[in-house]
Amino acid sequence: MTAAKALILAHRGVLKVAGADRSSFLQGIVSNDVARVTPETAVWAAFLTPQGKFLHEFFLSEDPQEGGDAFLLDCEAERAADLLRRLKLYKLRSQVALAPAEDLAVSALFGDDALQKLGLPAEPGRAKPFGGGLAFVDPRLPGLGARALLPKDAAAGVLSAAGFAPATLEDYDALRIAAGVPDGSRDLEIEKSTLLESGFDELHGVDWDKGCYLGQELTARTRYRGLVKKRLVPVEIAGPAPQPGTAITRDGKEAGVLRSAVGRNGGDGPQTSWGLALLRLEVLEDDSTPLMAGEATVTPRKPAWAKF
Repeated sequence: MTAAKALILAHRGVLKVAGADRSSFLQGIVSNDVARVTPETAVWAAFLTPQGKFLHEFFLSEDPQEGGDAFLLDCEAERAADLLRRLKLYKLRSQVALAPAEDLAVSALFGDDALQKLGLPAEPGRAKPFGGGLAFVDPRLPGLGARALLPKDAAAGVLSAAGFAPATLEDYDALRIAAGVPDGSRDLEIEKSTLLESGFDELHGVDWDKGCYLGQELTARTRYRGLVKKRLVPVEIAGPAPQPGTAITRDGKEAGVLRSAVGRNGGDGPQTSWGLALLRLEVLEDDSTPLMAGEATVTPRKPAWAKF
C-alpha cells in the first residue's frame, strides 16, 4: 500500500476568471463543457488555436471563496501570462475580469488512501472545500489522486495536518507518466499537438455535445474521419531516461519522439525509466524489432483507459 503523499507543484499556477459573463465567455473558448463546473465538480480542458492545435491545458473549478462567482484555472505557471494574454484577446465586451491568483498554490495529493483522507469518492472531478481552498479528484484519472488549490502561505501546513507525507516531483511524475497522462507543454507541442493524439478524449478533456469553441471543427473532423495517426503513450525504458525530445527509431527509421521522462532505479537490478512518447500508430502494431531512443531500448505500454 502506498502512503498518501502531497507535493506543491511549483510549475503550476492559478488564474481567476470572474464576472457575470464568465461561463459564456469560457464556453466559447475551451474544449470542455463549462456548465459542468459546480462547487462539487471540476473539469480538465484545453485552449486551442483556431486550427485545433494545442496552446494550453488547465483544470477549471469554482472558487469557494467567491461563492461560485468566479472560476479558478490551474495552469502552467511559466505560461500563465501567455494564457492570460490570449484570453484577454477574446474578452471584447464580455463582463469578465481576468487576473492571476498569486495567493494560491497548486498541490498534487496521491497514494492509495489520498482520496479517503480528503473524504472524496473516486469519481473524476468530484470537488469539495478543503483547507481554506478546495480539493478535487483528478478529472483525468482518479488513480492520479487529487489536486488542491490552497492559500500559498498555509498550504504546507494544511497538507501535513491532513496526514500527507511530503513527496517529490519525481514521485508524482513516476505515477503520471506510467499512467500515460500528459502534463502541459512538457508533453504537448505548442501549436502542433492535437487533443486526440494526446488522449484528451479518453481522459475527459473534450465534450462532444457542447457548442462551438476555438479549434472545435478540426477536433471533431479528426475524430469522425479517423485521422489520428500518432498517439502519446507511456514507454518503459531500459536504462537511464534519455533527454526529452530524443528521437525514437526502429531499424534506423523515425518512429516518434520522447516527451517527459523519469528515472527509477530498481535496487540491485538494472535501472528502469519511464517516459511519455508520441509514436506512430503503425509502430505500436508491430513489435517485431525494438524501438530505440539513443542507446536505450523503449517498450510501449498501452494504458488501460486508452481506446486506440
